[in-house]
Amino acid sequence: MLRNVHIKNMALIEEIEVYFEEGLNIMTGETGAGKSIILGSIMTALGGSTGKDMLREDAEYGLVELLFEIRNPETYSLLKAMELPVSEENELIISRRIYPNRAVNKINDEMVTVGKLKEAAGVLIDIHSQHEHQSLLKKSNHLHILDRFGKDKIEPWKNKTAEAYDTYKRLMQEMDSQAVDEETRRRQLDFARFEVDEIEKADLRAGEEDELELKYRKMVNHRQIMEAISYVKQACGYDMPQSAGELISHALSEMDRAAGYDEDMKGLFEQLATIDSLLNDFNRELSDTMNGISFDEQEYREIEARLDLIHSLEAKYGKTIEDILAYRDAKQAEIDKYEEYDDYMKTLSENIQKARAVYDENAKSLSIYRKQEGEKLAYMIQEALKDLNFMDVRFQMLFEPKEEPARDGMDDAYFRISTNIGEPLKPLWEVASGGELSRIMLAIKSCLAEEDSIETLIFDEIDVGISGRTAQMVSEKLSRIGRNHQVICISHLPQIAAMADVHYRIDKQVEHQKTITRIVKLNEEESVTEIARILGGVEITDTVLNSAAEMKDMAKRTKKY
Repeated sequence: MLRNVHIKNMALIEEIEVYFEEGLNIMTGETGAGKSIILGSIMTALGGSTGKDMLREDAEYGLVELLFEIRNPETYSLLKAMELPVSEENELIISRRIYPNRAVNKINDEMVTVGKLKEAAGVLIDIHSQHEHQSLLKKSNHLHILDRFGKDKIEPWKNKTAEAYDTYKRLMQEMDSQAVDEETRRRQLDFARFEVDEIEKADLRAGEEDELELKYRKMVNHRQIMEAISYVKQACGYDMPQSAGELISHALSEMDRAAGYDEDMKGLFEQLATIDSLLNDFNRELSDTMNGISFDEQEYREIEARLDLIHSLEAKYGKTIEDILAYRDAKQAEIDKYEEYDDYMKTLSENIQKARAVYDENAKSLSIYRKQEGEKLAYMIQEALKDLNFMDVRFQMLFEPKEEPARDGMDDAYFRISTNIGEPLKPLWEVASGGELSRIMLAIKSCLAEEDSIETLIFDEIDVGISGRTAQMVSEKLSRIGRNHQVICISHLPQIAAMADVHYRIDKQVEHQKTITRIVKLNEEESVTEIARILGGVEITDTVLNSAAEMKDMAKRTKKY
C-alpha cells in the first residue's frame, strides 16, 4: 500500500508530505487548490511524462517520492521477479527527480529506467482518472479488461496462442520470401553456383591471409632490411678499425695487461671478456641471418597475386577469409534448397498447415476460457452496477470472431449495456453518458479489485455527473472496496467525503507573494466542517453543520454493514 507521498517544487506545491492509511482515504478541496497536481505528481513518479512546465517557477528541479509497504506475498514475488529491490522491512521507495530537460529515476536508491518504473507501477497501484473511464468508449480496451480479470486462466492460453502465432507468422513470411517463379529461381541458382565455385577455386585457408601479409611485408622491405643488417654488421664486427668488435678486442688486450700488474683488475677483465664473447655470438648469428635472407622474385609475384585474389573475394563476400567461407556455406545451403525447391516448398507448406492447426487449437481454448470468464465478469459488473443505482441494468460481453488470426487470439469482444427495461443491449459507446461511464468504470474496478493483487487504487473525478442517491451508492461502493484495498479518492461530493476512513483537505495559500498548495489530515470535527463547506459553499450555517454531522454519522452506520 502507498504509505507516504513527498512532493517538492511541482507546480503550486512548494513542499508537502502526506501519510496515507488503510481503507478509504478521501481528498477534498476547492477547485484549483491543487488536487490534480498531487495526482499528477504521483503519476509522474510512476513513469508518467515530464516537462519543465511541471516545475514550480524558478525551481531548479522537482521531486516526487513514494513509499510503498509491500504486504501482499504475490506483489512481493512479482517485484522480486522484476529484479526490483525490496528492503528487509518490505518497503519500496520510488523517487523521481525532474529537471527541465531530464529526469533521474530510482527505486530504493538504485537507478532505473522509465520502463522499470511503469513495470513496478503495474503491480503496486491502479490509478483511475476521468481520462481512463473515457477509454471504455474504445472497443479494443474491453478485451484487455477481461484478460486482466481472468488472467489466471486466460494468460497461460494467451501465451501459448502468441507463441503459436509467432511460429505460424514466421513460416508464412518464409513462404512469401521464397515463392519465386521458375525463371527467377534458375537465375538465382546459377548465380549462387557461380559464387560458390569462385570461392572453392580459391582454395582458401583460415589464417592464410595473415601469413601471406607477413611474408609480403618482409619481401617488400627486403632492401631496407639488408641495409640495416649490413650497417649493424659493420658497426659491431671486426672488419673496420672503429667497429665495436675491434675496439673491444683491443680493450680486452689492454685490460689483460693491466690485470697482470694488479689482480684487482681481474674482475673487470672477466666482465669485458664476457661482453666480447657475447658480441662474437651476436656477430655469428647476424652473419647466419644475412646468409639466410634471400629475395625470390617469382615467390614475391605469387604472394602478391594471392593477396590480390583474397582481397578481391573479401570485397565481394566478407571482410575476412572466415566471412568468405561462411558466405560460401550459406550459398551452398541456398543451392541445396533451390535444387530441391519443390520438396522444400512442400515441406514448408506442410509445416505452415501444422503451425496453423496448433494456433487454431490454442486460440480456440483461449476463446473458451475468455467466454467463461467474460460471462462471470459481466454478471459481477451487472451486480456492481445495481449497487451504483443502475436498477434495471443488463450487462453483457459479446464475442465475435476476427477475420484474420492475431497474436492475442481470434476474439473480438466488447461490452454491451441496457439501463432501462425494454431497451435492447447496445455497445457502451452508443449509450453511456459521462456520469454513467464513471460509475461503470467504478463497477469494473471493484470487480477487478477482487481478482487483483494490487493493494492501492486511486480514483480521480469518480463523481463526475452524479449526485443525490447515486452519489451515496458510489460512496458505499468505494467504502466496500476499501475494506480489502487501500483506496485514495479525490472528490467534490459530501456523500463521498463523509464515507472517508481518513479525510484530507487541500487548499491554496499565499505566502511571500507566492501561491502554494497545502494538504492537511482532518480530525472528526474538521472533517464535518469540510463536509459542511462542500454542502453550503461560502456560508456555513449551523443547519449546514448539523447536516454534515448527520451525514458523517450515517456513513459510520453504513460502514458497519
